[in-house]
Formats: sequence, C-alpha cells, structure tokens
Amino acid sequence: MFGIGGSELFLIIVIAVMLFGADKIPEVARGLGKGIQQLKNATDDIKGEIQKTATENGFDQNSLTGGLSDEVAKVKENFAKIMENSNDPSFGLDKIKEDLGSEIEKVKEDIETLEGPIKRQDR
Repeated sequence: MFGIGGSELFLIIVIAVMLFGADKIPEVARGLGKGIQQLKNATDDIKGEIQKTATENGFDQNSLTGGLSDEVAKVKENFAKIMENSNDPSFGLDKIKEDLGSEIEKVKEDIETLEGPIKRQDR
C-alpha cells in the first residue's frame, strides 16, 4: 500500500493520534475523504469537458490513436514471429544478430572514411 510498511503505518497512526487526539481523527478522515472526492469529481469534469470539446471540433480519440495502436499491434506480431522461429537457423535470432552486425560494420566503415571539418581522431 503506497510503499509503506506496517511499522511505518503504525508510526503515522501514533503521530496522528498524538496530534489530533482520538476523538478528532474520524472528523479529519471524513474531511480528507470529502476533499479527495471533490478533487476526483473536478478532474472527471475537466476530462469530460475536454472530450466534449474535442468531439465538437471533429477530433476523435480513436482516429488520433488508432494508427499508433495498429503499429504497436504489428510490432507485437513481428516479435511473436521472431520468437516462434528463433530455433529456425534461417530466420532465428542468430540471423538477425548477423544482419545487424554487418550493418554496424558498414556504418563504422562509413564513419572511418568521413572527410570534412569533423574527423574522428585516432587514439
């Protein structure tokens, strides 16, 4: 619960009893509950107003995030395929590692042959 251990919670309760007294704690808790409820209602109202305004102006949440959701689904499918075929030597992780290694080597060679005002310094 909120990363608080039993002994820490007990210490907080003891301090609250010492500060407010046993008879005032229920009133304080009620006040806190009402405050949290009002805050929640206010945030819900603000969210509803933003969604209402966006809908009135032609913005649809699904159209804004739909493309992103589709792309995430495609990436998940591709990772699933890679993991399924990881035992297959022609399409496994070794092949991907090999391909990435060769691309990295090509980029390193391109960097080594760079000419211009900024050059890599040999150490």
